Order: sequence, then C-alpha cells, then structure tokens
Amino acid sequence: MMSQTKPLKLTLYVAGQTPKSIAAIQNLERLVAESLPGAYEVELVDLREQPHLAREHNIVAIPTLVRSLPVPVQKIIGDLSDQEKVLVHLKVGN
Repeated sequence: MMSQTKPLKLTLYVAGQTPKSIAAIQNLERLVAESLPGAYEVELVDLREQPHLAREHNIVAIPTLVRSLPVPVQKIIGDLSDQEKVLVHLKVGN
C-alpha cells in the first residue's frame, strides 16, 4: 500500500471578517482536525488585503476553498458547513 507522500494543500479565500468568512474558517479548522489527519497545509488568503489574487487564482465568489495538491485542483464555494459534502467534493478522506 502506498502512503501519501505529497501533502494536502488547501487555500481558503475570504474577504475580511464577514460572518460567512468566519464560519468558513471555523468549519475548515474543524474539518482538518477531525477528518484530515496527517500531512496537510492550510493557507488563509484575505482578498481585501490581496485583491490581485482573486484574478490570478480565478476566485469568483467568497469564501472559496481550493485544494491545489494533489492535482487536479478542486474548488468549493461557501461556508463549508456540510463537512461530508466538502470532503466528497474535494476528494479527500475516505
């Protein structure tokens, strides 16, 4: 059985401290703690501070969670409250 050698790379794009952004951050923290043991990297990007990244990374709505590793890239939009849906959409976990 092969072990996962590449880390899971997740980037959460938010815009300031809106209720949806705060909920997405909290839901992502819970998700990685409960369902993604092992090697993962989480980056938080506030598009109010770095607006150029929205265009560069094709972010059309916020909050958006992007899984850039392993490829192919997967995106999910929303506050990440449906943990099972997030895991299925991002194709992580069991």
